[in-house]
Amino acid sequence: MRVVAAMSGGVDSAVAAARALEEGHEVIGVHLALSQSPEAVRAGSRGCCSLEDSADARRVADKLGIPFYVWDFSDRFKADVIDDFVDSYAIGETPNPCLRCNEKIKFEALLDRSIALGFDAVVTGHYARLDGGVMRRGIDANKDQSYVLGVLTDEQLEHCMFPVGDTIKPEIREEAKDAGFGVASKPDSHDICFIPDGRTQAFLGNKIGLRPGLMKDASGETVAEHEGVYGFTIGQRKGLGLPREGLDGQPRFVTDINAATGTVTVGRREDLQVREIVADRLKRLDPAKHGREFECDVQVRAHGGVVPAIARLVDDPEPVTAAGREKSEDEAPWRMELELLEPLEGVARGQAAVVYQRDPEGDILLGSGTIRATA
Repeated sequence: MRVVAAMSGGVDSAVAAARALEEGHEVIGVHLALSQSPEAVRAGSRGCCSLEDSADARRVADKLGIPFYVWDFSDRFKADVIDDFVDSYAIGETPNPCLRCNEKIKFEALLDRSIALGFDAVVTGHYARLDGGVMRRGIDANKDQSYVLGVLTDEQLEHCMFPVGDTIKPEIREEAKDAGFGVASKPDSHDICFIPDGRTQAFLGNKIGLRPGLMKDASGETVAEHEGVYGFTIGQRKGLGLPREGLDGQPRFVTDINAATGTVTVGRREDLQVREIVADRLKRLDPAKHGREFECDVQVRAHGGVVPAIARLVDDPEPVTAAGREKSEDEAPWRMELELLEPLEGVARGQAAVVYQRDPEGDILLGSGTIRATA
């Protein structure tokens, strides 16, 4: 097959490209230019958009002897990832920009262009396994990235390859070292790439501006003022501008965010427990495949937060999501209601609820939805 290897400049994508070449595929390397000012992205920021990352990717491509290109998706990235991130925080949500980047950039913009140019698939360094359209968790439980791939459609998965998902990370680094890749010991990227200094609240404040509001406790009493709901997320304990403990001597956490009124509610840790989740913007979840009700495991964060649940797919004919956004053509005409068999803490609107089926050969990813309500 003719394949496009998405090369971020890191070790995982380097080994993924090398393995695709070893398997006999015709490979070209592509680095995605996502920053509109890559020279402003700090080298060594552990992001994936700096000029340093682009140069690292090119050196690996040269070592492999494959063509290398830089494709500029910075406009798409700003509109579909950065602006979405800002807009979500402004309405009291907690989005995952890496998940949205996979959905809109790596497996939509990149894949669409690759197919249009006559390529058969996109190769990435994600830790997940794909076999006959079935996606399973990566072998390395510490690096499994299937969660952030939960937004892919069946059609997209037909054109995806994840060559490193069957290997643990230390062995990937050894393989890169043996191949002579300079990125073999390069640190993993885990910052939000468009906020390389890690100061998310300052970034959002600059984009959204001051929107003062009140912080209240569970009784409705005002305990403080704040400059904007974007500075908070469900489950947050630090940075609240309050004494560490409440009057009852217990720590206080953010338990609710109401962007319409500008109110942030704080309470006890037990107030964070969630037993019901409603999600829309569903991907891959179809009553024709799964039935209207089925058992599953649900994961609400990229690492951790997995509990057993009963999922119910309910008709949702509304043309907009619960957050007021228009549904896209590929979004299902139903929503998912999850009854959690064990409580979860810190579940926020805007996060993805990704559901799995347990399997001894590796949990199978069934699909995902965006969390719109909890109880």
